[in-house]
Amino acid sequence: MYLCGPTVYNYAHIGNARPAVVFDLLARLLRRRYKLTFARNLTDVDDKINAASQETGKPIEEITARFIKAYNDDMGALGVQLPDVEPRATQHIAEMIDMISTLIEKGHAYEAEGHVLFDVESYPEYGALSRRDLREMIAGARVEVAPYKKAPQDFVLWKPSTPELPGWDSPWGRGRPGWHIECSAMARKHLGKTIDIHAGGRDLIFPHHENELAQSRCAHGGAEFARYWVHNGFLSMDSEKMSKSLGNVLLVHDLLKTYPGELIRLALLSAHYKQPLDWSDDTLMSARRMLDRLYGAVRGIEVSAEARAKAQPPAALVAALEDDLNTPRALKEFFELAKSLNKAGDDEQKQQLAAAMYASGDLLGLLQADPEEWFKGDAAGDLTAEQIEALIEKRNAARAAKDFAAADDFRDQLAAAGITIEDSADGTSWRRSG
Repeated sequence: MYLCGPTVYNYAHIGNARPAVVFDLLARLLRRRYKLTFARNLTDVDDKINAASQETGKPIEEITARFIKAYNDDMGALGVQLPDVEPRATQHIAEMIDMISTLIEKGHAYEAEGHVLFDVESYPEYGALSRRDLREMIAGARVEVAPYKKAPQDFVLWKPSTPELPGWDSPWGRGRPGWHIECSAMARKHLGKTIDIHAGGRDLIFPHHENELAQSRCAHGGAEFARYWVHNGFLSMDSEKMSKSLGNVLLVHDLLKTYPGELIRLALLSAHYKQPLDWSDDTLMSARRMLDRLYGAVRGIEVSAEARAKAQPPAALVAALEDDLNTPRALKEFFELAKSLNKAGDDEQKQQLAAAMYASGDLLGLLQADPEEWFKGDAAGDLTAEQIEALIEKRNAARAAKDFAAADDFRDQLAAAGITIEDSADGTSWRRSG
């Protein structure tokens, strides 16, 4: 399986985290049945990285090293396991040059003014993955019009570098690769000419995955590139598209200062991966309540390491995940298991059900904290005084509007973070409990 990873010039935002979490779960699931080799690349040569270097005055290598570590640390906090292979673009320049040379030899690419471009018209099936025709692509203005191109839709495989930019020697002069060729070359190097699963966000279908598919098939004599393409849906912020211009880009690095990674992970898995996910305070509050129920079920029940090692998640939960990664149905089965545990009578039955709860959690990447620590708030990190006051204000506004369900939700959120609130004639006061 190959997953398009981050371009490492800044911290990952919550939209970047969705494919990382979703396809981490898919990898966990596949490993139950198959010997999986999972590659997730790092794009460490890119115009955005160059711009960040020029803006900050810091060397490119320093920027990429910093944000590679930050990405893996932040995703690790969300329970995302490291892939088997984490190829970096800069370590595969020779493979990219080799693939570009092959495309030129086969008549699928051409050199023009120091650039090498893929000739889209040489591949009649272009557009099949994204279900677009060439006229739509050109009208959509997602193609760069340049005088050196034979046709507007032709895309760059190699481009020249000025002296201040990173560059490598090639048959076409000193330059650097285009974005699309990077993934094709790295996938071939580590997974072969044909891979089983290619994953990524819906936003990558066109042009990135369409271009990957075209150049890989043409370079490999028409061999199938990916047997299955799997794309996760978009993430929006309070029903608005997340964008820098709207100022609503939420960084995982910042979110982790307030919320535990497990809570963020569950929120990202709460909707089916193909569907849009609207991110809001309600999304996080709902995930908090769900995790409280799960941790509450196993709280106070001692399960031996041997019992945990032998335990398996319920067959219905696994079946839900094997049905196109249906996480809403899998979570429903998880809560059915928790309900059975809450009703269990004897200690032996409780231990068996609790062991199955932990096995389910290990598969989903949940229930990884000690239950007592979770309810103390240690697992969640501390809310700042400003954040506590803001939640209390929202809760009191909801009470004033007689929206008591919402008010209770805000109180529950504070309680889950270890905050006790008390109402009096002088207003609402709070203290940290535990």
